[in-house]
Amino acid sequence: MILAEIKDKKTLILGLGREGQDCFLFLRKIFPQKELGLADQLNFKKLPLKFKKILKKDKKISLHLGKNYLQALKKYQLIIKSPGIPPHLPELERAKKKKKTIISPTQIFFEICQGKIIGITGTKGKSTTATLIYQILKRAGFKVELCGNIGRAALSLLLKPTLGRIFVFELSCHQLYGLKKSPQIAIFLNLYPEHLDFYQLKEYYFIKKNITRYQQKKDILIYNASHPEIKKAAKKSKAKKIPIYGKYYDLNFEAAKKVAKIFGISSKVVNSVFENFKFLPHRLEYLGKYQGIDFYNDSLSTIPQTTIEALDFLGNKVETLILGGFDRGLNFKNLAKRVIKSKVKTLILFPTTGKRIWQEIMRHLKGRKIQPFFVKNMKEAVKLAYSQTEREKICLLSPASPSFGIFRDYQQRGELFKKYVKFFGKNGKIKK
Repeated sequence: MILAEIKDKKTLILGLGREGQDCFLFLRKIFPQKELGLADQLNFKKLPLKFKKILKKDKKISLHLGKNYLQALKKYQLIIKSPGIPPHLPELERAKKKKKTIISPTQIFFEICQGKIIGITGTKGKSTTATLIYQILKRAGFKVELCGNIGRAALSLLLKPTLGRIFVFELSCHQLYGLKKSPQIAIFLNLYPEHLDFYQLKEYYFIKKNITRYQQKKDILIYNASHPEIKKAAKKSKAKKIPIYGKYYDLNFEAAKKVAKIFGISSKVVNSVFENFKFLPHRLEYLGKYQGIDFYNDSLSTIPQTTIEALDFLGNKVETLILGGFDRGLNFKNLAKRVIKSKVKTLILFPTTGKRIWQEIMRHLKGRKIQPFFVKNMKEAVKLAYSQTEREKICLLSPASPSFGIFRDYQQRGELFKKYVKFFGKNGKIKK
């Protein structure tokens, strides 16, 4: 039993982000007198105020904060690693060689939870699918929680009885890492190269397949039957298999329909949720019509495939496309071909992949006219979008690249896009 191991061993919580904080609060409820170590690269001043107040009152903790926080690993037998901590840090590799136990908050949740877990993974589309399923189950009257990579951190949900409850759990690759138990209902949406700064591609694919690797015959796997790697994982799975087909956004809705059918939920409830559903922030989010132009924020598109899917979904009204960001060495050939097939007339390109994307497009242009603009900030990008996009057409931010470099993260990138779309949209015409 995982709690018995935590009780008996000297334990460190590594990483004090959302899940690390939640893990501490959970363990403190379970073990009010246990000595616990907490480690994070942030110093105490930079921790959230509410959490700092809790720590100041706790006399049973040892804090290891600041740049040398990983040195604390030497002092502990069991390490609970938060998802945001890279798994292959030299200090963690040394800890593994010394046979220290390294687990995650997700592992603890899966071991203890007595309710039904619906786990959703995929390179993209997890949050949308999880939200759709959660809303359908809630509308149908089930006791359901949305947790994991979206919604609440999961462990605190275990402080109330879990039997008879359903947990819709969005699982990132970081949460699936090292997992030795799979959900009763697993949903595997897609698989593209991503997070290559954390994992090698083969390892990334292996980790993602943990969602079904430990399922049993009584479990259910809903999977993208069009994807070769996912089909391989499904073939090896012991679970009952339910294939789904379709393009990127179609799969989100198809998966939700399959779950509704499993729970005997009427099509009336499902259709009601679908009709009223709004895409989540930064995920093909419709911002509105300004100066006659429709603006869409797809800042979470950090790989070429999701930009291709966005173009497929929105169709030929996309006239201006904003691309580019941090370079992880991804291949842009298929994206270039899709852009050329589209009706896009203007490309607004951020460093550093913006130049690589344009070079790839130029290799395949063959007389097709597309005007590139290279920019270094979002204000300049949006101002150009207003001047270059015709009325009744679409401007789409779907960068096909991570945000790092110019922006802190995809959320900041998307929020700045929204800010300047509204600013220029409400502050007079821009010359075309």
